[in-house]
Amino acid sequence: MIGVFLADGFEESEGIITIDLLRRAGFDVKTISITDNNVVTSSHKIKIFTDLVWDDFNNYKYDVLVIPGGKLGVSNLSNFNSLSDVLIKHNNDGGLIAAICAGPSILGNIGLLKGIKYTCYPGFENDSFEGIYMNNSISHDNNIITGRAMASTIEFAREIINSIDSSLLENVDEGIQYR
Repeated sequence: MIGVFLADGFEESEGIITIDLLRRAGFDVKTISITDNNVVTSSHKIKIFTDLVWDDFNNYKYDVLVIPGGKLGVSNLSNFNSLSDVLIKHNNDGGLIAAICAGPSILGNIGLLKGIKYTCYPGFENDSFEGIYMNNSISHDNNIITGRAMASTIEFAREIINSIDSSLLENVDEGIQYR
């Protein structure tokens, strides 16, 4: 199962396109509000209804955790300490974590990018992360997938799919007429 964390101010394209492609691949994807309200407002004021609220989140086992970008959304996710604890535990258990745009800064701030090649929206990289910043569309190192920005979202989602089950990628690519 894949969990996608949403907070007010998330970048809708990075969230929705990723969710869409993962569901096209046949994965069970749960969208998770970090509050007790399942209505989340995106960076461009689009209201999204999440599958779960935070208190319901731990009732499931997740293979992949996803963090979309959006400056305000990432700020809201960063300020939610319970999420940091979940990400650290998931990483320590070897679970796949994917973050795009400003999202990788959350991983850097909690020490998950140390020694890891990563990319992010320009200006969100930081030497204090002790990672290896790559000026790429996506980066995949160990169990961490990162994406640069909204324009990288399809590649980002495809890399998540490829990492879980590469045999599913051909059907997804055909369905969206990729390349």
